[in-house]
Amino acid sequence: MAHETPSLDKADIVMEEQVNPALLDEDPLPPEGSEERILAERKLVRKLDTRVLPTIVLIFIMNYIDRNAVTTARLKGLEQDLHLSDLQYNVILSILYVSYCPAQIPSNMVLNWITRPSLYIGTCVVIWGLISTLTGISQSYGGILAIRLCIGIPESAFYPGAIYLLSRWYTKKELAFRSAILYGGLLISNAFGALMAAGILANMEGKLGIRAWRWVFFIEGSITMFIGLNAMWLLPDYPVNTRWVSSKERRLAQARLADDAGEADQDSVGDSPLKGLWMAVQDPKVWVFAIMNTAQLLGLSFVNFFPTLTSTLGFNTTVSLLLAAPPWILSTITCCLNAWHADRTGGRFFHQSAWWWGVMIGFIISLSTNNNGARYFSMFLMACGYGGFAMTLVWVSSTFPRPPAKRAAIIGIVNGIGNIGNLMGSYTWKAEWGPDYHQSMIISFVALGVSTVLSILLRQWVIRDNRKLDEDEKRALTEASRARVEEAARLEGITFDQAMQRRRGFRYLY
Repeated sequence: MAHETPSLDKADIVMEEQVNPALLDEDPLPPEGSEERILAERKLVRKLDTRVLPTIVLIFIMNYIDRNAVTTARLKGLEQDLHLSDLQYNVILSILYVSYCPAQIPSNMVLNWITRPSLYIGTCVVIWGLISTLTGISQSYGGILAIRLCIGIPESAFYPGAIYLLSRWYTKKELAFRSAILYGGLLISNAFGALMAAGILANMEGKLGIRAWRWVFFIEGSITMFIGLNAMWLLPDYPVNTRWVSSKERRLAQARLADDAGEADQDSVGDSPLKGLWMAVQDPKVWVFAIMNTAQLLGLSFVNFFPTLTSTLGFNTTVSLLLAAPPWILSTITCCLNAWHADRTGGRFFHQSAWWWGVMIGFIISLSTNNNGARYFSMFLMACGYGGFAMTLVWVSSTFPRPPAKRAAIIGIVNGIGNIGNLMGSYTWKAEWGPDYHQSMIISFVALGVSTVLSILLRQWVIRDNRKLDEDEKRALTEASRARVEEAARLEGITFDQAMQRRRGFRYLY
């Protein structure tokens, strides 16, 4: 696998920030590779980790708790109080994606264009928290349908926006683990959300004359708004203008990304969000990623019905919600370990696809037995499959590193189109197919098979592109440069190709 950090001629770097030349002379960056530079980078990354990661994890926890509150409210009378049929309930689940999917592309384009992503993301969090709270006052099918349609718009800003924001601060070798920690918010939300909902549903019934399922929306939506207000000052903006890092740290952040990609992390003059979108739609790999993500999310759509799946084991509402927690706790741990290893090795394909194969094994177990122990074990395998999804946008980000306008549009396209899989998944886990849901699992199994085939295609594609980059670099060598490389190889007792491996520039990860 090709995982080397690209070389860079510092004289060719043009930073985003126009730094005062006197300040540069006064406090220059330590030389690359020096112990002082390494310590400075570690300090910067530690500052980002301790401030940014807890914030985005909390937001993501509430993102999915709010989104899936309908599934927990269903267990305590939502359908009966609003007189919903099974079809209407499925429409309520799926209607969110009608606005959520298409809104991601313009949202990420706006995020790349504005200078204060902290305010943009924080405001969107507050708005969706408010809309989620209003779900608790709905009195009819039409009312809750309108609320669910609206909530998809502000929610669309967060996940692709957070991945894009992380990619503006972290290198390729750092991004997978941080993205997995972010995605751990979703996974732990399935555990924590179930526990929170169990507490609310068990203790708030009839309080102030209000049904417990309505309290679910009131309490969880209020928490989201509080977190969103704090995110406005906790989240960073871009390396050029974040207020809580020093001028030297801003320059260091930009230099790190330039080192990582072989050029400055900035749009060229004229690289508008629309131009970035145009560049994105012309790249065929983008559409393979998008279709792969769609099939993947269809295959993993059981997440929206997990409390329903645990309820098929035959226990009461509270126990069913409690049983939903352990699989997601394990999934969070395995997701982070998987991403940590991906950062260490630079791997992408196996760190994504192998988890899908585990889900497929889980489906086979559930399809072949009625034993509760075996079926519950299969739910652990199914939950761990989300470790693969956590790697998807990481692979996308490292495959399309520059320019930022194109990268922002691609992340929006891949995640936006991919969530059509969630939309289809809303109709895959039909109540009439319960309690075994064999048809649902077969559909999901086939979808993950399609994802695997497309993932293999992408892997071979970038391997071929890396070979072409190798050949281009060799052809670009001048006679004098080639002679120096050959002499260095001779002195070190290595081959010419091994010497070229050490000095090569950008390569795709796979």
